Amino acid sequence: MPSRDEIFEKVRETLCDALGVDDDEVKESSTLFGDLGAESIDILDILFRLEKAFGIKIPRSELLPENVTAADPNFVANGVLTPAGVAELKAKMPHADIDSFAKDPKVEKLTDLLTVKMIVNFLESKLS
Repeated sequence: MPSRDEIFEKVRETLCDALGVDDDEVKESSTLFGDLGAESIDILDILFRLEKAFGIKIPRSELLPENVTAADPNFVANGVLTPAGVAELKAKMPHADIDSFAKDPKVEKLTDLLTVKMIVNFLESKLS
């Protein structure tokens, strides 16, 4: 199994290639959409490149669960995740920093959960 540093370096290379950013821009705290300029279509390309780099299959729903923000009033009310929505997100995304997100759980901030650190955490658990 590769070390965390080796995983981070492969993730950094992948993001630089996929998004056309410089390697010094890719930090663990970098968000894919806000800091690195990714768009929704880029996520599929990044997943494909990560699968190839690590020799594993990454189902999109495993990294980025869907239906947490669906119109379910138990999960979202007035553009904010409810405590049940936050709990669901935490269960489906154990590799993300949900505790920080929970301080201001606006739906519009969900993309901030997609950080380099989240991807590294995910890959580290997947590869172990």
